[in-house]
Amino acid sequence: MKLHERLPMVAVSHGSGAWLYDFEGRRYLDAISSWWVDLFGHANARINAAIVAQLGRLEHVILAGFTHEPAVALSERLSALTRGQLGHCFFASDGSSAVEIALKMSHHFWRNRGLPGKCRFLSLAGAYHGETTGALSVSDAPLFRDAYAPMLRPADPVPSPDWRLAAPGESGLDFARRCASALEQELARRHQEIAALIVEPLVQCANGMGMYDPEYLRAARAICDRYQVHLIADEIAVGCGRTGTFLACEQASILPDLLCLSKGLSGGYLPLSVVLSTEAIYQAFYEDEVARGFLHSHSYTGNPLACAAALATLSIFEDDAVIETNRTRARRIDELTRPIAQHPRVRNFRRTGMIWAFEVDGTEPLFARRFSAAALECELLLRPIGNTVYFMPPYVIDETQAELLATRTLELIDRVD
Repeated sequence: MKLHERLPMVAVSHGSGAWLYDFEGRRYLDAISSWWVDLFGHANARINAAIVAQLGRLEHVILAGFTHEPAVALSERLSALTRGQLGHCFFASDGSSAVEIALKMSHHFWRNRGLPGKCRFLSLAGAYHGETTGALSVSDAPLFRDAYAPMLRPADPVPSPDWRLAAPGESGLDFARRCASALEQELARRHQEIAALIVEPLVQCANGMGMYDPEYLRAARAICDRYQVHLIADEIAVGCGRTGTFLACEQASILPDLLCLSKGLSGGYLPLSVVLSTEAIYQAFYEDEVARGFLHSHSYTGNPLACAAALATLSIFEDDAVIETNRTRARRIDELTRPIAQHPRVRNFRRTGMIWAFEVDGTEPLFARRFSAAALECELLLRPIGNTVYFMPPYVIDETQAELLATRTLELIDRVD
């Protein structure tokens, strides 16, 4: 809050499409989808209508011993996206909550199977999975962890396949295989105490948009199967079409044992998350004894308004062929951002789906803060991670807006250090 004495908060009046507007009439291109959640633009008419229609029928009801149409319909549609292989949905309110559920569910599964010693988790170096205590415990981000270290379980990171860390001359594919080999060595040694490996598939977002080859996911799936360890896919940020397929795991032709979704799931409208699980995990809790059941609850679990927003979001994906359209849109943005990729201060220009990122050389410690403030003056909402600038625009960004984003970002690279 002290920072805002010098950099006042932007008071947003309203939004429309890819734009946000403040009370003085200034506009800002939302190039990060309001922290990666707003998929189809602000004040989207179709999502608005779905929420209004649901508001007239049912705003909320306890989901313990009760159910309702939006929760059932959403569960069925999400399961269908996994060909029914992840056929059970456990709803919560946000991404961190979904991660907590997945971690608890994995540990409790092994406990119910007579293996209570499988209670530790592996995650990738540099991982970030949320800020509740369980999610922080599987995160490898000192900025977020250090103050709360006494409250957290020890972290067990394994090498990240982020191709920026590859040796000179080593391909992203070969580096992914080398990291998978390190994972196998770790599980060979410790699988009896490891419940699950948790990963962000394809892109480690908070770790400077670290991107990696799908081969790592293919190998990790096989290795986890070999050593009887769950694979948890945290697709909170990378799911819902962000990496170029609806689920990032699709690009490796694998499915996890537990899948976490949030952020774009409701189109950026309302807090909603879900953990999808396999039949095998579901059956481990299918018991008469209460203590063997999965005891976890949130007051607003499966909120009908949030589910209605999510159903409208899924309908837009289907009706507008969003994944295919985004591929064309992404190729055009590649062309518009080529001058950025070729700039002498820019390194590691990269893209996965609808995520672009690059590092800026010669930056000072406060680069991210200065760049973000300067971007607002240029009508852009951008929030670099360290010296990594990234774009994660809503899927409704048009060519004129994309051109403005590319040209003004290029100008900022020239003048912000």
